[in-house]
Amino acid sequence: MRYDLNLLPVFLTLMEERSVTRAAQRLGITQPALSNALTRLRALLQDPLFIRERYGMQPTPKALELAPVIAEALASLDGLILGQQAFDPVKADQLVTLAPNSYVEFALMPAIVARLHERAPGMRLRLTPYGTDLAETGVISGSTALALGRFVDPPDNVVVQHLMNEGLACVVRADHPTVGNSLSKKQYEKLRHVNMLPPGRLRVGLFQALERQGLKREVAVSVTHFLAIPEMVAVTDHCATLPNLICRRLEGDARLKVLPAPVDLGSFPVEMAWHVRYRHDPVHRWLRSLIAEVVSEVAVQS
Repeated sequence: MRYDLNLLPVFLTLMEERSVTRAAQRLGITQPALSNALTRLRALLQDPLFIRERYGMQPTPKALELAPVIAEALASLDGLILGQQAFDPVKADQLVTLAPNSYVEFALMPAIVARLHERAPGMRLRLTPYGTDLAETGVISGSTALALGRFVDPPDNVVVQHLMNEGLACVVRADHPTVGNSLSKKQYEKLRHVNMLPPGRLRVGLFQALERQGLKREVAVSVTHFLAIPEMVAVTDHCATLPNLICRRLEGDARLKVLPAPVDLGSFPVEMAWHVRYRHDPVHRWLRSLIAEVVSEVAVQS
């Protein structure tokens, strides 16, 4: 039986977007062209596949059954073809989109960018935010190459690789009137704190760690980026509880001092996630290897 392989990516894009308009935009084709492809898909698979409802197109039971099979088949085909292609990072000129959370962007991306400049000077990066919703990054659809952060219950079409575990420490101003070279549990609870928002998963993890240790914390102000925290702490008597790598960056600021947390607050994972279709892509595989290498080196130094 003959059929058009180009119809299969159309099917998967419709599964992810649930909208003819958005699917057409993503594929770079007109809406009539996509509607025509959907008509051919319905004839080929002998099923309506998608039913128009108030909030978009809902897949039929047969479409839901076929989706993982087709996704895996296309991923295998991509791997077979792309795996045969050679990649020379020195000659690379690709634009690659990454989605780091705010912690990774502040603590790890400078080292990653420096290594990339050294080994693939023509490769360009575009960073898009990752807060708590992996779907918003484009990783689930494959339009974004990699997400970097922490992932809970990722979908089946996303591969997650563990990079490192990160701990927590505390930061106060250097001439703090009540805190010397160490921080006791009693002092910690008396201080007012600067809290980081988002990423949400890290926030939940810190609150849970404090609760497990029976440690109370009065939050005086919440900020939306790590860059705001040293400025807040430097001009107040507040304390901030931050990842170790962030603290290490702040040690060079004479206005601040970094202290161990008064109790063990545990650690959180730093991970890398990508769409399964990129598993064998030579460019993607090289970039994943470079990022893992850099993070491993940074983790050892911390």
